[in-house]
Amino acid sequence: MEALTALADPTRREIVALLAHGERAAGELAEGFPVSRPAISRHLRVLRAAGLVRARVDGKRRFYTLDPAPLRELDDWLEPYRDLWAQRLDALDTEIARGRRERTTGDSR
Repeated sequence: MEALTALADPTRREIVALLAHGERAAGELAEGFPVSRPAISRHLRVLRAAGLVRARVDGKRRFYTLDPAPLRELDDWLEPYRDLWAQRLDALDTEIARGRRERTTGDSR
């Protein structure tokens, strides 16, 4: 569940989203954010500690890749709640459709 804690931060979620498209250098990642490189480095450290990313060093550059294993664990944990959400979204869809019918027919039963 460290992954869930790490992903609570929107900057870290965005970093994970970028890494989902492939390996990126730390500097390349940092360029896309309005915060300092040391701040991005701290975010990457949190993601590494949670097991969400792996780093490899090539000369003076550090490259990061996504490790999907913690995301699979999180997905497994969320599985029992999917039916609950599906039922509630279906009920919401029904209420929205009912509201539309009432507006078009003028019926407010």
